[in-house]
Amino acid sequence: MRAFYQRIRARRGHQVAVVAAARKLACLFWCLLTREEDYAYQQPSLTKKKLRRPEIAAGSPKYPGRTNIWSTNLAMREAERKLAEQAELAYRNTVRDWHATQTKRAKAAATVEVGASVTPGHASNRPSKGKAARQTQSP
Repeated sequence: MRAFYQRIRARRGHQVAVVAAARKLACLFWCLLTREEDYAYQQPSLTKKKLRRPEIAAGSPKYPGRTNIWSTNLAMREAERKLAEQAELAYRNTVRDWHATQTKRAKAAATVEVGASVTPGHASNRPSKGKAARQTQSP
């Protein structure tokens, strides 16, 4: 999401980028809730921690023999964070490559010759398929 926000901010500004990112998040949440799916790019250790805390607060017994479980997950969370950074870098590279192909297509489209139908002064005065003919003077 950060890479998406930065890409939009570079083109359209901060306020537009914030709204675009918020809309993208809202659509993502709606899809996940209606389909009853988990987020594909979640950090498993963070999700596990967030689900376990309410259980402990509700009185569920702690795991026997485990002390300071949150600190042992820090290394796992750091590895997951690095994986997320790699995914963001891959997204940036994909967008960069996509923009490169779009500029090539735009250049190719600009070199295509334009037909006489859009050339000024060559429009037909005949009716086309039941439409009234163009009038040269006001009635």
